[in-house]
Amino acid sequence: MAARRETLVTLAGLVLVGTLAGSTAPVAAAPRQTSKQPVATGYLGAVATVDPEATRAGVEVLRRGGNAVDAAVAAAAVLGVTEPYSAGIGGGGFFVYYDARTGRVHTIDGRETAPQRMREDSFIDPATGQPMKFEDAVSSGLSVGVPGTPLTWDRALRRWGTTSLAQALRPAIRIAERGFVVDETFRQQTAENEKRFREFTSTRELFLPGGEPPRVGSVFRNPDLAATYREIARHGVGVLYRGELGRDIVRTVQHPPVAPGVTRKVAPGLLETSDLARYTAPLREPTHVTYRGLDVYGMAPPSSGGSTVGEALNILERYDLSAMSRTQALHHYLEASRLAFADRNRWVGDPDFVKVPLQELLSQGFAAERACLIRPDRALQSPIAPGEPDGRYAGCPAAGTGAREPYEGRSTTHLTVADRWGNVVAYALTIEQTGGSGIVVPGRGFLLNNELTDFNFVPLQAGVPDPNLPGPGKRPRSSMSPTIVLRDGRPLLAVGSPGGATIITTVLQILVSRLDLGMSLPEAVAAPRASQRNGASTEAEPAFETGGLTALGHRFQQREEIGAATGIEFLTGHRMTAVAEPTRRGGGSAMVVAPKR
Repeated sequence: MAARRETLVTLAGLVLVGTLAGSTAPVAAAPRQTSKQPVATGYLGAVATVDPEATRAGVEVLRRGGNAVDAAVAAAAVLGVTEPYSAGIGGGGFFVYYDARTGRVHTIDGRETAPQRMREDSFIDPATGQPMKFEDAVSSGLSVGVPGTPLTWDRALRRWGTTSLAQALRPAIRIAERGFVVDETFRQQTAENEKRFREFTSTRELFLPGGEPPRVGSVFRNPDLAATYREIARHGVGVLYRGELGRDIVRTVQHPPVAPGVTRKVAPGLLETSDLARYTAPLREPTHVTYRGLDVYGMAPPSSGGSTVGEALNILERYDLSAMSRTQALHHYLEASRLAFADRNRWVGDPDFVKVPLQELLSQGFAAERACLIRPDRALQSPIAPGEPDGRYAGCPAAGTGAREPYEGRSTTHLTVADRWGNVVAYALTIEQTGGSGIVVPGRGFLLNNELTDFNFVPLQAGVPDPNLPGPGKRPRSSMSPTIVLRDGRPLLAVGSPGGATIITTVLQILVSRLDLGMSLPEAVAAPRASQRNGASTEAEPAFETGGLTALGHRFQQREEIGAATGIEFLTGHRMTAVAEPTRRGGGSAMVVAPKR
């Protein structure tokens, strides 16, 4: 069943393939490292991702006449090869699509679901009565939810695409077979996960060739993933949800391939084949707010991205940020984020299981009640209590004390695509932590998610209902925030980012920087970031200016990087600018179909 495992070395310009028995034979010339261009402006379509191979695959689809959905799926499948620690068919995500023909925004909820056997106390250690250690829960079968990515691709293509899933997978199959050149980011992410990758035989074999992280400049191939993609191309996504591939996933989750000598107890998972067969990727209505006369669309629950970005924008619209000093504008951005996160943590969960007061969270009355707490001369002190989105808004309630901030993994990837007809995709996909659960399905070439650790293991605050506790068939709350902004019914911006809960603040800061502070989209993406999530301190990148804000009572904790955004802006004369990170996560890749008319 498994494709032959191979290791590679480069010698005198040839790639030599060595089997585990040690024989070698020359194959096609090695791929060369591709330089990354973070900004590209042109015509007829644009793609921005973290990886040049994925971006190029998307652009080639557009050049051959495919639309934005075709290109987005092709690019996402390539990211499953070249960005396997952040995305892949073992995970899930949220797909936001603007249809130029109808002028409507649609979304697909591809979030993973918990097995039917999962309960509220599934992450409680029965021996101690206490929550499991987070790191032990992550690297276990217990953390793995039903993957949603394959069905998301299939549903998007069938509903809005012009090509088949088999055709969309071709670039990824080619790259998985041929290989890609290892860069410093891939090497570093492997090294950071080396300890837990060694705990699972299948993961060690794939990602630690020769027993070590792959060297920068070497070629990394994944023939097992190429074979898996081929199987999906031939037989459809049913092989995962109702077939042999699904049975391999369930077997791996229930009996993790723990390496000899591992002393910690690796919890088996609860996933069963019936959970895969039951999975759906539903269409959901997007969130929608207006900001400075623009229409801002995002992802509805179980993502908290659209609601939290939307609430913060509603709060900020009460202030003329463009007329403020930079310190005051950033102060209001941080305070709006603080308030919106307090509400997000209390009220947002899977809407199929808990009542999410989404309409009230995004109402102007609620925004006014929350905005009245912001003072220009002093920062609020977190954690502050959530508001009451109950439709009864009068006066200015006291801030109160709220719950602690929940932990959320900071991996994920985001891609943005536009085509010549004006269709747009903002797509966030993930396996949760960098490296997901750390468990590769033997012989299949991909990592399984640890998405179920996005549930709160216990209520954040005693005596207060928590919408994000585990449950059978439930989707954990997410922060992914793929966002599309329209002006007069036509696309102006599309943007998104990885980064766990910092995704929300990254997208919000980019929007504020572009729409209020006079930055271009490339400048807004590159600008130093800060992330306030109703915590005692605000995380900030080293270059973020904190002086004036510290004087207002803001406390800061330095963080090397926050997010890794991609976006597209639509300019006059049918031009568009694709934008990726210039340096974060090693920099991203932006391309257009035609730099000139």
